[in-house]
Amino acid sequence: MGRQITYRRVQEGASARDGRRVLVDRVWPRGVSKEKARLDEWLKDVAPSTELRRWYGHDPEKFAEFRRRYLKELHDAGHREAVDHLRDLAGRRRVTLLTATRDVEHSQAAVLAEWLNSG
Repeated sequence: MGRQITYRRVQEGASARDGRRVLVDRVWPRGVSKEKARLDEWLKDVAPSTELRRWYGHDPEKFAEFRRRYLKELHDAGHREAVDHLRDLAGRRRVTLLTATRDVEHSQAAVLAEWLNSG
C-alpha cells in the first residue's frame, strides 16, 4: 500500500476520510479550539523554521524558493525525527496534514504531502 497523505485547512470540518489528522504548523492557529481542530497530534518539529516562515510570509511569488528551502530543511537533524514519524504513520494509514494557512496550495502542508507521497 502506497502512502496516502493529503492536506487541508485545519478550519475545515473533520471528515471520516481524513484518517490521522496532524497539524504541521509551528504555531497554534488563531481562533481554533482544540476541540474544533479534532487533531490526533500536533507535529511542530516538521514545520518550517521560524526564519523561513517569516521570510516566506505566504507570498505566492516566493513559493518556488520557499519549497526549495523547506525541502532542504526537512533533511536536517531538527526535522528528521518528525519526518520519520510521519512516514511511519502514512505507511500504516491515511494521514491528513493540517495547516491554518489560507492558501493551502502554497503551504508547507502541500510541499510536505507531495514530498512524502513521492518517496
